Amino acid sequence: MTPPRPRPPARTRARAEFVVIGGGVTGLAAAWALTRRRREVTVLEQAQPGHLDSGSHGTCRIFRFGYNEPAYVTLVRQARQPWAELEDACGERLLHPTPQLTFGPQMPQVRAAMLAAGAGCELLPPDEVAARFGCVKATGEVLLEPESAVIAADRAMACLAALAGEIRPGVRVTGLADDGRRVRVSTSAGDIDAGVVIACAGPWTSGLLATAGIALPGSPTLEQIAYVAPADAAPESTMPIFVHYSAEFPYGLPVPGTHHYKVGLHHSGPLVEPDQQDQRADPGLSRRIEHAVRTFLPGFDPRPVAVERCLYDNSPDTDFIVDRVGNVVIGSGTSGHGFKFGPLLGEWLAALALDTAGDAGRAGAAPAVPDRFALSRFQGLPSRHGR
Repeated sequence: MTPPRPRPPARTRARAEFVVIGGGVTGLAAAWALTRRRREVTVLEQAQPGHLDSGSHGTCRIFRFGYNEPAYVTLVRQARQPWAELEDACGERLLHPTPQLTFGPQMPQVRAAMLAAGAGCELLPPDEVAARFGCVKATGEVLLEPESAVIAADRAMACLAALAGEIRPGVRVTGLADDGRRVRVSTSAGDIDAGVVIACAGPWTSGLLATAGIALPGSPTLEQIAYVAPADAAPESTMPIFVHYSAEFPYGLPVPGTHHYKVGLHHSGPLVEPDQQDQRADPGLSRRIEHAVRTFLPGFDPRPVAVERCLYDNSPDTDFIVDRVGNVVIGSGTSGHGFKFGPLLGEWLAALALDTAGDAGRAGAAPAVPDRFALSRFQGLPSRHGR
């Protein structure tokens, strides 16, 4: 009699307390916020943190107070402390104080918002701008923001990655299933059984949430920026940030540690499928950026020394989407202005994951997530703690 064959052992599914999907600035900041609270976190990243097809790569970003809504100015003020805590944790300066010049047709609304929120600013006449910041050619009165800064984005990403707990690169998430108790995370490397999932995968988030029956609106675009160099000698003084607050929204900022200057046009790129990006320079965008350099930076060669494409994860109203549905926490829709809020967004997402968002009575609690960022504003879904 042939003895029965032994049954193969039952396949065991990996388990995790918290899974963060996406190794961009938001996902890494959320993971760091959880590891600071001594929670176990696994970050799943389909490539590498800060990869070229993501929205978090590149040398630098602007930390500015200049929004045309007081609520956002207030949020920028809240965001400064988490950045200071990150600098302390990694022992490195990440925000380099740099004055900002804001001008253009919407500058008065920016000034009104900053004054309403109590942020420091000063109106400068054109002759004073020319005397102090002759490298930038501004038009009309200029709003000076003395507390703005340039974020060393590449260094910030490296610091967050070092603090974020376990990061598993090259793992693509293919589906989510929330049974009300835990979330099954299907990946290219096998399934994971997670207590809570934080989805911060940029424009890929919408497709992932759809597998869990959650509809997330969005329209990703592929933006373009250029790095330019001085035409002759390097500027004698520190270059300021500039923002021409208008429909086209040209902006520029100095690259820390170099004489290069980064220039772009906010929300100017074409719609794109995130898995079908063309990283080559767009001729039309190149011409428009070169025109901006000639217009606002007369001492710089408009021919770029380098060009980058940058993926924007846009929500329909350009406000962030920060919410929790069941056991899935959502951090999405950063819309090209979210990097400066990265550590603050991480605190919000961690608080939602821990179910402590807005618990003002708890020592060290994160600020409450503003209701304007709820997913329910689009779909009538229960938000925050609506399970």
